[in-house]
Amino acid sequence: MKALKLKKRYLTEYLDSLRKYGEVFGPVKKGDKFIYDRLDDLSRLELKMLRTIVPAKKFLVPPRFNTFSFDDKSYHAELENIQPRVIFGVHPCEIHGIMILDKLFTERLPDIYYTERRKKTAIIGLSCVPDDKCFAKSTNTHFVEAGFDLAFNDLGEGEEDYLVWIGSSLGDDLVRYHLDLFDENIKQQDLDKYIKWRRWRDYQYKLEIDMTGMPDIMELSHDLPVWQELGDKCLSCGSCSMVCPTCACYNIIDRMNPAVFQGFRERYWDSCMFKEFALVAGGHNFRESRAARVRLWYTHKLKAFITEFGRPACVGCGRCIDTCVVDINVKTVASALRGTEKTQSGKRKK
Repeated sequence: MKALKLKKRYLTEYLDSLRKYGEVFGPVKKGDKFIYDRLDDLSRLELKMLRTIVPAKKFLVPPRFNTFSFDDKSYHAELENIQPRVIFGVHPCEIHGIMILDKLFTERLPDIYYTERRKKTAIIGLSCVPDDKCFAKSTNTHFVEAGFDLAFNDLGEGEEDYLVWIGSSLGDDLVRYHLDLFDENIKQQDLDKYIKWRRWRDYQYKLEIDMTGMPDIMELSHDLPVWQELGDKCLSCGSCSMVCPTCACYNIIDRMNPAVFQGFRERYWDSCMFKEFALVAGGHNFRESRAARVRLWYTHKLKAFITEFGRPACVGCGRCIDTCVVDINVKTVASALRGTEKTQSGKRKK
């Protein structure tokens, strides 16, 4: 993997050059939170952002979109409106989230809507320093070696340069939009700075979650009363699903005009935390209780995906911690399952 250097003062000039490829998006401030937005004005870019409200998955799996239109003779997939774009500022944990989505949507049964967006979306990573809600080190997603086109590494306060890793042929093409801004002369002292920064950053993680043996713990915890306690607290709002970088459940609905037999099929985000998610014809609901739905969500994050793909479907971004108003998240659930989380009575769960 090739590395270059870029002076920090040239960053906005370089990002501006990427408009030749497509629209440029990045993190900006919204109230006291952050979102990914189109960077028509590069002065809005927030380089110190920790996490956006909604992850970068929204660019690859939009919250709501039309899949195809149809009439009584044929149907037409709506792919031509998918335009090239650049997403700048994607943190390592989120890039891992995108790689999980890649597995779900491109390997066994490729999804043409995802693959087309993925092909036309340039991912530019940016290093970050964790806060007290980040636990990417516990999920081994605090660094990344694949899944990006370019990755900018800030070597710390006072350093003049970004160390820029090229992760794909597209990334190499993107560099050439303004190649004169980059320095190919990587010295040993540059690598030493990078290693020193990596070690320093690793020590900044305040939150650690023990994931050892979690699939087995989940398997043996199926009938524990902790799930009912969590279900009693849960609001079934689905916020955890919406903000999670790896949640990919969706629903579809056909909207049509019967008079002329024309319409379109719409796809939109869904959540297994919603009561109606497992409702089937005849009125039977496989997971009517909130406890069953909470258990399903965490089974997927901490057991099923590990069993299937060898890694958890949690990247340690901390969004579930930041979002759930009743404090149900990977941290509290993992602690409860290990018997280290106190109940409301102050006793430890067994």
